[in-house]
Amino acid sequence: MSTLAPRAVLVTRRTELEELLDRHGTRGAAEFYLRSRGRDLEQVQRSHDAQAAAVAEVGAALPPDWRRGHVERADLARFPFAPEDTVVVVGRDGLVANVAKYVRGQRVVGVDPEPGRNPGVLVPHRAADVAALLTGPSAAVGLTMVRAVADDGQELVALNEIYLGDRGHQSARYLITTPDGRRERQSSSGLIVATGTGATGWCASVAGERASAPPLPDRAEAALAWFVREAWPSPSTGVTLTAGRVDGSAELTVVCQSERTVLFGDGVEDDRVPLSWGQQVTVGVADRRLHLVQATGVDPPAALRRSI
Repeated sequence: MSTLAPRAVLVTRRTELEELLDRHGTRGAAEFYLRSRGRDLEQVQRSHDAQAAAVAEVGAALPPDWRRGHVERADLARFPFAPEDTVVVVGRDGLVANVAKYVRGQRVVGVDPEPGRNPGVLVPHRAADVAALLTGPSAAVGLTMVRAVADDGQELVALNEIYLGDRGHQSARYLITTPDGRRERQSSSGLIVATGTGATGWCASVAGERASAPPLPDRAEAALAWFVREAWPSPSTGVTLTAGRVDGSAELTVVCQSERTVLFGDGVEDDRVPLSWGQQVTVGVADRRLHLVQATGVDPPAALRRSI
């Protein structure tokens, strides 16, 4: 019985230059559009060239006996990842978060095509590192993910955070029940439930505004932090339960009491889950993790080692 060779799946996203050319047709028209908004085409071209160079270098670094695949961000939902795949993401940190919901146990290598321009939290490697990461000693760190499940079976999994609120970011009404059983009716501009990885992003900006913010979890810790945005006090809604943690197998429960409520993860509003009045959503630590590869014996970036 023959055994298939390993497969490396390269994940990229269309560059800004490619999207501009699709929209405007010619370089001249794209350049005029950018200039009218105080930008120039040279920087856009440099970013495009940097990604193309990184993709070419990664391709050349792949072992010759490995099979290869390539998928763009827009097609991730339709791509058939295999259990034995190694996924190589070339792009910004957010592209790794986009990939996370579509893989289950596969090793993911994050490559930054423009070191110094991106935070590099999830893409800590350069294209030149790929060969050693694939064939030499390396370890995969299991990053905690967050999972929300509605009472009709709809489910959403995210690497950074899940948002629950009004689809127009206006006031949403709901009944919240914390893991310790406390309950409160609230009206707010939404609820964020974040992992330790997400604690370096959107959640960090929210936590920084709170004098009594709970300790943010580590990226590999089976725990989440949650924050209510702009809770509004009224005769029927309260503001006492606005932040906390969800540890281990505990869950945060929300019952919708308005009609325009949605769930979305990692900032991708187009991939939202609509919710109706009376629906219940439970949010907790997901039963799967993202396995992010890093070189053995090499310290990861500070943003990966701890939450800010």
